[in-house]
Amino acid sequence: MQIELKTDASCIEPKIIILTASVTEEVNKIMKKLTEESTLIITGSRNSRIEILEQAEIIRIYSANAKVFAVTDNGEYVLRMRLYEAEEKLNSERFVRISNSELINIKKAVSFDCSITGTICVRLKNGQNAYVSRRYVSKIKKMLGL
Repeated sequence: MQIELKTDASCIEPKIIILTASVTEEVNKIMKKLTEESTLIITGSRNSRIEILEQAEIIRIYSANAKVFAVTDNGEYVLRMRLYEAEEKLNSERFVRISNSELINIKKAVSFDCSITGTICVRLKNGQNAYVSRRYVSKIKKMLGL
């Protein structure tokens, strides 16, 4: 991909033109990023306080007992949204679904153990393990280039 920047003093508002032979997945991702307002905010509650959670600090998000939890280095927070709503708000290049009840921040993963038949054990930076369900194994392997 080539990137070119031109400045023009008569330009009142920035204008972006994408020149391509065909609309590819990469072009669609660029268009989506350019049209997004801004990074969506994720808030979590802990000890009767609501805090803004930085996406880069979130290690994993999972659902249990009809609640959705976000785990960070600072602790665990309850989210007031469903798992699919959190997935829509999160950066898809950073977060990946590993089961019907869990998302992980791929940049917070330390290792992937593929020795378990039919699943993958993911070791996270905080020492916790998460397991990729059989349904998502091929997606994770493809993402890892395996």
